Amino acid sequence: MRIWSLHPKYLDAKGLVALWRETLLAKHVLEGRTKGYRNHPQLTRFKKAEEPVERINQYLSIVLEEAESRGYNFDRSKIDWNFSCDSLTVTEGQLQYEWQHLLRKLETRDPSRFQNLHDNRVIQTHPVFAQIKGEVEDWEIR
Repeated sequence: MRIWSLHPKYLDAKGLVALWRETLLAKHVLEGRTKGYRNHPQLTRFKKAEEPVERINQYLSIVLEEAESRGYNFDRSKIDWNFSCDSLTVTEGQLQYEWQHLLRKLETRDPSRFQNLHDNRVIQTHPVFAQIKGEVEDWEIR
C-alpha cells in the first residue's frame, strides 16, 4: 500500500488507479470495516489526525478530481463528501524519498512521463499535506 504524499498529477495511469484502490482500502481500515492492514505504516499519519476518516475522504476527493481530469470514471459514491477540510504534514525528506521512488517506477513503467518529470525541481504535495522540514518519516518502510 502506498498513499502518496506527492500530488496525484505526477502518477501514471497504473499508479493513479492503484492509489485510488489502495486509499479506498485505507478508508475501510480507518472505518473499522476490515481486519487486514490495521497496522500498516502508511496509515500512521491519518490515524494521528483528529478526524482520520474525514482526512482520508478529503485525500480521496483530490485523487478523484485528478482521475476525472484525465477522463477516468471512478465511483464518486465511495467518498463521504461530508468532510471538513484540514491538513496533515509531510516532511521534505519524505517528499524527496517518494519522488525518487516514483521516478524509479516511471523509468520502466512510463518512460515518457519519466522524461517529463525527472528534472522537475519543484515538487507539489497532495493538497491534504503541508510540507515541513524534516527527514524521511519514521513510518516509511525502506
